[in-house]
Amino acid sequence: MQSITRRWIKGSLLITVLILAVAEGLFLYNAYHDIYGGVEQAMQNRFSTFEGRLQATGTAGDSQVTSESRSQALRRTVEQFEEKDKFEFMLLDSAGVVLATSSGTKNPNLLAVGQDFYEAVTGTTGTGSVIFRTSDGERVMAVTCLVPYAAGSVAAMRLVTSLTLVDRQWNQMVAISLGVVLAVLGFTLWSGLFFIRSIVRPLGQVEAIANRIAHGDLKTRLPDTRYDDEIGRLCRTINRMAEDLTKTEQMKNDFISSVSHELRTPLTSIKGWVETIENIHDPEDENYRKGLSIIRSETDRLYDMVEELLDFSRLQSGMKFNCEVLDFVAEATDAALFVEARIHQEGLELAYEEPPDPYPVWADPARLRQVFVNILDNAIKYSPPGGTIFLTLSRTADTVTASVRDQGRGIAPEDLQNVKLKFFKAKNSVRGSGIGLAVVDEIVTQLGGKTDITSTLGQGTTVSVTLPIYHAGQEHLHEPI
Repeated sequence: MQSITRRWIKGSLLITVLILAVAEGLFLYNAYHDIYGGVEQAMQNRFSTFEGRLQATGTAGDSQVTSESRSQALRRTVEQFEEKDKFEFMLLDSAGVVLATSSGTKNPNLLAVGQDFYEAVTGTTGTGSVIFRTSDGERVMAVTCLVPYAAGSVAAMRLVTSLTLVDRQWNQMVAISLGVVLAVLGFTLWSGLFFIRSIVRPLGQVEAIANRIAHGDLKTRLPDTRYDDEIGRLCRTINRMAEDLTKTEQMKNDFISSVSHELRTPLTSIKGWVETIENIHDPEDENYRKGLSIIRSETDRLYDMVEELLDFSRLQSGMKFNCEVLDFVAEATDAALFVEARIHQEGLELAYEEPPDPYPVWADPARLRQVFVNILDNAIKYSPPGGTIFLTLSRTADTVTASVRDQGRGIAPEDLQNVKLKFFKAKNSVRGSGIGLAVVDEIVTQLGGKTDITSTLGQGTTVSVTLPIYHAGQEHLHEPI
């Protein structure tokens, strides 16, 4: 598995090295031609000066002047050459043999290579140059230029100069440029590794903490980071995730404890009455009939609780809905009639007004009935005797809403935002599994609607279910998500 550092080295750093290498190569190439080309150009300029002097003295282009006089003029120029400390000025014949030099000697070290004369003779420009090393190890540059006029035995002019100072300048430039490249590369490497470490180290810590959280250590947290960037936001997100997981784990434990208690109560009652009935031999005994009634009631209670748990599990696993066009009003009022007997049995009243027009929705009839029954069941459980449960149906241009309001104890503000969460039971909740509203919210959400809950302590709670209006030919827009 590749690390971020290795990826950076193979990617960004390698590209940086290649760019620096190309830039250094281009710089040295241009610098070399500027330095050594400048020397050659200076020598070429002196040849132009020599030719200009010939022109100024009337020795060039005049038919009355013999070629011999031109030769003599060039020889005087060699003898009077003023830059002997910088250049060696030579005159060559047509075979490349030295006829005269500015120093008055024919240094064999300067005659060892005649490539410049050959280039001048064979080339189209009449000039040639060469860099060579003399027998005593000195590097020199020689430039030869053909004489443009007949000048007796003189066929070419040649300048030779030492490159010791030029080479020193070139070597200094190479050293400085390489030093700059190495400095840039070193800074890039240092800054890159520093930046990567500032990412890798926090990520390593995040990975370690995330692994601990994944293995069940929900109390661990990442320390606060001083960076308000992606790393800092990731750390805060991990901490919030751990807090949410801790909260969910606590709610799950509370849920298991609550459900265990809810199951144990009816089971204890059933077991006790079964033992009582075993000792009663008269079916007409009042306790016999009472025991059977309680057993039946508690069994129904257990069945409803288990069905609620199974429904929630199916919804979480992706239950398939069998949707069709339904009358929202009819479904809501039918659910109200279904629980009306229980409402009266609890000493409550049900108040609702049925709208005259149907409210068409696209929904699963069984699941929509379950939504209304669950909401009404909650209202019954939390309503005091003598209270009233209000069912209100309304519509807008695009939605329909059913609101169920009770006059019960209400929900504490700190619990209100969590009552739709799975496993959550409010502090003042009564018997039940505690996932009824979670089931309602899950079904409504999958039908494309929303569930809203408002409550005031001591005054009651209102649960509202809103679904989109169905329009013919738009079934695909209302399919459960």
